[in-house]
Amino acid sequence: MKNSIAERVLDFLIKYPPFNLLNTKDLYEISKEVSIIYLEKGDVLFEKGDPAKSDFYMVRNGGVKLLHSTGDNTQEIINISDAGDVFGIRPLIAKENYKLSASANEESIVYAIPIDIFTSVTKNNASINKFLITAFATNAYDPYTTEVSGKIFVDYLPNSAHDIVNFQSANYTKNPVTCHVGSSLKDAAIKMRNHKIGCIIVIDDEEKPVGIITNSDIKNKIATGEFPIETPVSNIMSAPVISCKKGLTVADGQLLMIKHHIGHLCITKDGTVNTKLVGVLTHHDVLATLGNNPTVILKEIKRANRTKKLRAARLKANSLLKNYLEQNIPVGHIVKVITQINDAVTVRAIEIALKKMPTNPPVKFSWIALGSQGRKEQILFTDQDNAIIFEDVHEDQYEATQTYFLELAKLVTKSLNKVGFEYCEADMMASNPKWCMSISQWKGQFENWIYTPDEKAILLASIFFDFSPIYGEDTLAESLTETIYKALDQTSLFFKYLARDAIKYPSPLGFFKKFAVEKSAEQKDLFNIKNRTMMPLVDAARVLTLQQHIKGINNTPERYEQLAVLDPNNKALYHSCAYAFKALSKFKTKQGLLHNDSGKFIDIASLSKEEELKLRRCLKPVHDIQEILKIRFDLKNFM
Repeated sequence: MKNSIAERVLDFLIKYPPFNLLNTKDLYEISKEVSIIYLEKGDVLFEKGDPAKSDFYMVRNGGVKLLHSTGDNTQEIINISDAGDVFGIRPLIAKENYKLSASANEESIVYAIPIDIFTSVTKNNASINKFLITAFATNAYDPYTTEVSGKIFVDYLPNSAHDIVNFQSANYTKNPVTCHVGSSLKDAAIKMRNHKIGCIIVIDDEEKPVGIITNSDIKNKIATGEFPIETPVSNIMSAPVISCKKGLTVADGQLLMIKHHIGHLCITKDGTVNTKLVGVLTHHDVLATLGNNPTVILKEIKRANRTKKLRAARLKANSLLKNYLEQNIPVGHIVKVITQINDAVTVRAIEIALKKMPTNPPVKFSWIALGSQGRKEQILFTDQDNAIIFEDVHEDQYEATQTYFLELAKLVTKSLNKVGFEYCEADMMASNPKWCMSISQWKGQFENWIYTPDEKAILLASIFFDFSPIYGEDTLAESLTETIYKALDQTSLFFKYLARDAIKYPSPLGFFKKFAVEKSAEQKDLFNIKNRTMMPLVDAARVLTLQQHIKGINNTPERYEQLAVLDPNNKALYHSCAYAFKALSKFKTKQGLLHNDSGKFIDIASLSKEEELKLRRCLKPVHDIQEILKIRFDLKNFM
């Protein structure tokens, strides 16, 4: 007699991969052994570090959060598995502990599928085996997408391997060759020759890393006769070193090297220079693991001596972006890589422009990025938002000084426009005298916005308060930041205006909970994902972090993660907001690449049911965070 429960399980499983690859008989054998788990919101299915169980899981109803612990008792939502999503299979194949924790995002029903029964029934099924191989390979599976794991192409796995290793632990040299800080250059050079190595780490009496000497140092400082061979290594070593702890991923190692313009990272016991050296990760180690990677693009950008070459290098980043999206690389890493590339393009454009100027800058200055670039969220080509801060000068020198930087800005913005970053229609650029000022005038401008807020001031604040220094004297931007927070301490009215502005966006849902689409002829029936979902999250994060005096964090998901630490009562909401923003960024980026535009408008009718569910799930945090703003800033009588 047939098992009615097994039949109901079968009817559900057969809709989704990999079970849709099985015949009915085999699928029924599996369905008979499936256990049904009921979860209340917050119930934990497994914890990070737990040994893998004998089952993997599929969501029947509800949703299950997959969480990554960040080390300071905080967790980041990596994925929310919806109905039909499979999870927990990779640890069974790899025979490893769980890398993530799983807990119910809401009241849920989950199917637990025994791996032994599954593999026994499917061992001769080639399609199923491909699915399992893919599940094993895609350790870097990106949850902010809607493609199923079973989607396999002949050339998919070899290509994806280069990027998947980004998220594996970096292979570094253990027990590296070292020399004592009191050693001579001769001793260090002999050690390097005998061990056939290109660098040597300098350590102190406690074996803590204090510096590094490379072949370049030997060639440029000893061979030239600049330093005698008996000179102590401490006189020429590069210091301090950049350190990190064991378990560093290849991607993180690569980004640290790019950020600090170095080729070696010291691995220490606790990740700081205050503990014993245990290894060294070199640029060669990273390249050997990665093969093709963003470093090549960054080198081309730094070597570019004309805008044409700069544009060619930046266009390669679009190809890299497409590959990352196709291979389901996590959106957080994609954003970091593209941000590094965009910032490098801006820096190189400034360097090229400076060479064209008749003289060197009259005073120190800082080129700052605004808007999405300032928040480190600029993935696709967008219009420019930038400004210049320069040092104070005597009144009779001001006009000439400003004129110099305006001419520089015109060259830079023209170059960026040719690269692909269009001129800002509102002229929010450093080439506009309004946004090319001395540090004192900038301080006065921000104080004016804060102390006398109005609609125009808040509109500008929403762009300028996300500034980030890109080139030049960082202390100018830091000084401006200090002035801003001192001014914010003197008024609460500004926060009310800023919070009210953050809830001004129209609801993403209309009547009958349908997506609210545009009515204008040009965008008729399209959903504005930027204005209705992303900007409300951006603006809410801004006002909340300003209120909490969170400095140095402009990125929206990172702002929410920090808010979760400082305001634990709303931790779950902040995590949901961070996750939603990443998911929405993925939607917008894919749409932009598909239609060669900004990606802000989406045709809901073109989405699959799974895509629509993913998108709809992102809407609740938008509503909830706006409710927080209404209560926290008492907006009921301030509308």
